[in-house]
Amino acid sequence: MTTHSLSLHPGRHDGAHLARWLARGFCAVMLLVLVGCSSTPRSGGHSSGGSAASGHSESGMASYYGNEFQSRKTASGERFDQGKLTAAHRTLPFGTHVKVINQQNGRSVVVRVNDRGPFVKGRIIDLSRSAFKSIASTNAGVISVRIQVVD
Repeated sequence: MTTHSLSLHPGRHDGAHLARWLARGFCAVMLLVLVGCSSTPRSGGHSSGGSAASGHSESGMASYYGNEFQSRKTASGERFDQGKLTAAHRTLPFGTHVKVINQQNGRSVVVRVNDRGPFVKGRIIDLSRSAFKSIASTNAGVISVRIQVVD
């Protein structure tokens, strides 16, 4: 008859068992460290300061920031300034330069992405008041645009 001994002390193990357990744990930790240190870029993601594909374009609606956002911190950490040619986009990397073309009159402006948004259905970009005024009247509020990433 074979008997199996059950340890009355669950925290105690023989030396070989403990060594195997520690070796497996060490290997698992090292594997996680190596995977975490991998320099392979993730597909689909954009990091801050990266460059987006030149020529990327999309069409939709653009609006502009209200005065209440003046001097507030943007998602990139810089202070918002209505007088600068800046914009918010949901996915383009901060620092990306985008040409925004008013579909009605053909006027365009180049802006730098420094914030995230807009978070309103149908809108693809929020412009600073200065950028918006250079392609449309602020009375319009929202305009149809095409945006294109530039070098």
